[in-house]
Amino acid sequence: MDAVRVALLREVLAGTEWLQATRRFAGSLRASVGPREGGLLLVGSERYEPWHLAAHLDDEAAWSGLPELSPTLVRHRVPEGAAVPAHLAVGLGRLERAGRGETLLVVAPGEPGAGLLERVNDARRGGATVLALDGGDTGLHALAHDALSAPEGGELDLDTLQHLVSAAAGENSLPRPGRRRRFQDRLARLAEHLAAPPPTHW
Repeated sequence: MDAVRVALLREVLAGTEWLQATRRFAGSLRASVGPREGGLLLVGSERYEPWHLAAHLDDEAAWSGLPELSPTLVRHRVPEGAAVPAHLAVGLGRLERAGRGETLLVVAPGEPGAGLLERVNDARRGGATVLALDGGDTGLHALAHDALSAPEGGELDLDTLQHLVSAAAGENSLPRPGRRRRFQDRLARLAEHLAAPPPTHW
């Protein structure tokens, strides 16, 4: 979903609680990752890997000049013996090593499962900040420092929620000392958005 479609979606949602809720959650995400690059871990349930959110956050990290928004995708099953790139070969054991200064973002449309909840609990006890985008699971919410839900049959589905959160995460960020974005970078980003093709489908 490009910037034009996000803008259209926000126009449709104007006056609802969703815009404020997604921006609030995106603010929690941005604040929790801090200046540490590589400290954002992204994990889904056993049946759902949040590939699209990983890609969108990676894009926002590049566009906004905030590399710490680029996540490490933690996978339930890493193919053995295959030529898998290093950033796609991180297994659940990484959650056991998560600690202070790191953020764990859990995306689970259904039940996350006892095994994942146990790993999330390990990460939280190690000092990691836990955030959740889900369907309203009470067990996951009990472990999360902040959570945002898209219940099944509600106004928004979890996929749309992820688009709104990732877009908001890269917005309105103040330049940090030594990391000011060049004027040319801002112009390049604007040109890229303006050159995006018109939406053909959602």
